[in-house]
Amino acid sequence: MPENGSFVNCCEAGGLAVRPGWSRTGGALPSGTPRPPWVAPALSTVLIVTTAVDVVGNLLVILSVLRNRKLRNAGNLFLVSLALADLVVALYPYPLILMAIFYDGWALGEAHCKASAFVMGLSVIGSVFNITAIAINRYCYICHSIAYHRFCRRWHAPIYIVLVWLLTLVALVPNFFVGSLKYDSRIYSCTFIQTASAQYTAAVVVIHFLLPISVVAFCYLRIWVLVLQARRKVKSESKLRLRPSDMRSFLTMFAVFVIFAVCWGPLNCIGLAVAINPEEVAPQVPEGLFVTSYFLAYFNSCLNAIIYGLLNQNFRREYKRIISALWNPRRCFQDASKGSHEEQLQNQAPRVGNAQHFARADAL
Repeated sequence: MPENGSFVNCCEAGGLAVRPGWSRTGGALPSGTPRPPWVAPALSTVLIVTTAVDVVGNLLVILSVLRNRKLRNAGNLFLVSLALADLVVALYPYPLILMAIFYDGWALGEAHCKASAFVMGLSVIGSVFNITAIAINRYCYICHSIAYHRFCRRWHAPIYIVLVWLLTLVALVPNFFVGSLKYDSRIYSCTFIQTASAQYTAAVVVIHFLLPISVVAFCYLRIWVLVLQARRKVKSESKLRLRPSDMRSFLTMFAVFVIFAVCWGPLNCIGLAVAINPEEVAPQVPEGLFVTSYFLAYFNSCLNAIIYGLLNQNFRREYKRIISALWNPRRCFQDASKGSHEEQLQNQAPRVGNAQHFARADAL
């Protein structure tokens, strides 16, 4: 692809201004060392699989919550917000990274580079904050149920979700002043450059990863302690009452948290090490370790929908209904009519039961 003079020069990780086709010199990195031959095919494979599963899986999550009344609750609204955070990277940054791999360099100009890196950060920080909000929500629901039902009503959930995304936007603003959103030739991506500012990188790792992960770990640890106490009857006065659906929801979100920490932990550990001593640590980070840490981070965006399907029976059933509806629309309409008829019968059944109950009470 010929270079276009109208494109604004992009800056790679080392801070050198380059033309969009700068990396065509035999696939060499800015340091002059040849790029490992496995990076491009491995990264493109991960991105293609992740993008496909990300789009299909997170759309299934969103449709499941919208379609199923059992899933349409305040807690699951946070899951929709988390699904949107995962979905956005598959729609914009990932295709641009695949294009950069194809052209062996960034060919879309600085505007798309900044926008791609911004959307990537929006997804990552949005996911962290949503997972934190989910953990706090579960903690309050299980450990402080009386206060939860008093202060966390259904109409409060959208307000909290808007607050989460506002905090996410505020957290991303400093990147434009630090100049940390640039193209990194090692991973063919416009992303957050860890060597742009040691102080800012340390703040990002602590505030956007370590602190939220600590809050989530505390919430789930407290829940585990109360669950074990209730099962062992250590506290006879304990009023903890967990339905099977509550336990499934808790275990599902705990698995989401663990997998997120595992996928993003290596990259944040590298970032923290680089922030401590950029001049000495950054050159010593193995190329394979750095690239693999990004592989894990990219792959995380498609895993949450799979976790819901494996661990939550309601999501699994709704997945099957949606897929069967797409496969056989006529059968879907028949099932929908049957389902609505059954719902009418279920709604009438409690009235009959209540009438019988009141009749017995009057008889007494």
